[in-house]
This record gives sequence, structure tokens and C-alpha cells, in this order.
Amino acid sequence: MINWHDIDTVLLDMDGTLLDLHFDNYFWLDYLPQRYAEIRQLDLRVAREHLEDHIRRHEGTLKWYCLEFWSDALQVDIRSLKAEIKHKIRMRPHVEEFLTRLRQHSKKLLLVTNAHPQSLSLKLEVTAIDRWLDIIISSHEFQHPKENQEFWQRLQAREQFDPARTLFVDDTVRILDSAKQFGIGHLLCIHQPDSQTARRIEGYPAIHHFDEIMPPPPGGSGLLEVKAL
Repeated sequence: MINWHDIDTVLLDMDGTLLDLHFDNYFWLDYLPQRYAEIRQLDLRVAREHLEDHIRRHEGTLKWYCLEFWSDALQVDIRSLKAEIKHKIRMRPHVEEFLTRLRQHSKKLLLVTNAHPQSLSLKLEVTAIDRWLDIIISSHEFQHPKENQEFWQRLQAREQFDPARTLFVDDTVRILDSAKQFGIGHLLCIHQPDSQTARRIEGYPAIHHFDEIMPPPPGGSGLLEVKAL
């Protein structure tokens, strides 16, 4: 059960949680290899293998999320390439209604993302999800990704939230593990962060879409069952 009366603060991931992860997967797995091959005049297979090797070596680190790092490493303007396909950036179903309802219940809403500020600014420009949020934090501000306990320590010191009365929603299990270790009291995962790729989560309560945990209208009971299906 989610008892909204027990939650003061809601921490929300961006890519794969509020926004469809398909944009990012398509960019890194398909579009960037194509454009990189064109720019460097390489065979697509060679370009793809080169990029996959680079990306795999830095997975889960702050560099993995850093557009400036990849722009320097690959000698291409990653943000500009992302902007070429910004029409693929879109919110996941029921996000607008969910955030609106949380505001009606006076929950403190924080976006906590590993996305680099350059990527974050592009997605806010397209979606304007910041209109519903109280605070937006990129882990690059703290120099540690959400996988690291230092991120959570710095976040709590700055925002002074009560971990026991906080809900955190993310699509990545290793990040939820880190939040659990820190002591976040309510954890929730997303079954299918990429609308084009089926996935099911084990080990954490999980939802497909936010309509499954929509807070009731103000004045309601505040109790909702989370289906871990």
C-alpha cells in the first residue's frame, strides 16, 4: 500500500520515470552510431563497436551521464545531435495528472536525475515538466551519481527531507538499491521505462504507469494499493 498521508516528499527520476526512455535508448544505440559514422566517415559496424566499448567502460559512473565528457571523448557535439531528434522526447502516460494531483496534496516534489545539465535543459525545453516541480537536481551538482551514497547525503543535507517519509521513484534497480541503503522509506520502480521495449521488475514494488498510484482527490482516504506485477 501507498499511504499518501505518510509521505511528505516525492523524489522522481526523469528518464524512464517521468519521460519515455525510448528517446535516450534510440539516441545512444541507433542515432549516435549513425551520425558518428557519417561524421567520422566510418563503417557503421565499426562506429557502433567503438561507441559500445566506450559506453560500457563507464556505465554507472558520473562520466557515463556527462555530455561534456562524451563530446570531448568523441569529438562531436552530443547536445546538438540530441536536439536533432528532440521531437522524440515525450512524457510517459499520466505524468501530468500525477504531478498535478501531488501538488494538490501539497507534497514537496523534487526531480533527482543523473542527466547532465545540457540534456536536462533540452528535455525541460521540450516538455516543461519543471512547471510542476519544486526543485530540480542533477547529480552533476554533487559530483556523484545517484548510485553513490555521497549523492544522498548531500541531497538530504541540502533539502532537509525525512527519508522515512519520502517516496522515491526510479527505473534503475541499482539506484533504488542505493536509495534503500541510505534509508529512503518508500521505493517504487517502473516496469517498462522504454515504451518500445518490454521489461518486468522483480525485487521492488513496480508500476507500469502512474495511474496505478494516483493520489485520490483532496479529501480522499490517501490509501492506494501498489500492484507489484
